[in-house]
Amino acid sequence: MTRRIPIGVQPYTVREALAEDYVGTLEKLAAIGYKGIELGMPPEGMTVGDQREILERLGLQVIGTHAGFNTFEFDPDAIADYLEEVGGQRHVAISLMFDSLDDVREKAAKLNTIGERFNKRGIKFLYHNHDWEFVRYEGVCVIDHLMQLTDPNFVQLELDTYWIRRGGEDPSAYVTKYAGRCPLLHIKDVGHGPEQPFAEIGEGTLDFMEIAAAAASAGTQWLVVEQDVCRRDPFESLTISYRNLTGLGLA
Repeated sequence: MTRRIPIGVQPYTVREALAEDYVGTLEKLAAIGYKGIELGMPPEGMTVGDQREILERLGLQVIGTHAGFNTFEFDPDAIADYLEEVGGQRHVAISLMFDSLDDVREKAAKLNTIGERFNKRGIKFLYHNHDWEFVRYEGVCVIDHLMQLTDPNFVQLELDTYWIRRGGEDPSAYVTKYAGRCPLLHIKDVGHGPEQPFAEIGEGTLDFMEIAAAAASAGTQWLVVEQDVCRRDPFESLTISYRNLTGLGLA
């Protein structure tokens, strides 16, 4: 029997609602059934202590946060301080863009340096992929160059099933390839048709039983539901994804 992995949520899916009604949005996510959430600093007027109290009341734990997109302009110690205060699990993810193999090498070196700083604070630094990491330089995908050039003690992964498939690769194979190096896995489905739209879990083309089995064997700690773009109300999309995961025996 496949080890059951807890299900978290990335609230980017409900970003507009979160900006309008922060607490109400968290309440709705908890009501759906999600147990973990990737979350950053609270909105203006709310302390981290306030945020922690709300999350504890709702049975939600912070499982990580994002440092930024295509930038190294962030303070690792400030992020570490936040994660220590809010409690939960300590993961920090980053995404980057690349324009050459030299660029990959330079950014890999920076990832190692920052990852070592996080490691000293007891935090895992994760690289989150999109589809452009499956461009090849010298016959090797960017994501694989990154993993070869970084120390697994300092840089791990938050793989994303949708973007792996959009990059032309198999999500389960990549999770297996980086077993022990992917504590968080973003799960989202790929819809039918040539445009490959975002889809709710179980409503598209990916095999989530296979993905979950690969993740369990690889030591993944959380499956994190995210849907970048929804064709229906985002809360309905997250509800469908959770319901389908439950139907598969995964939630």
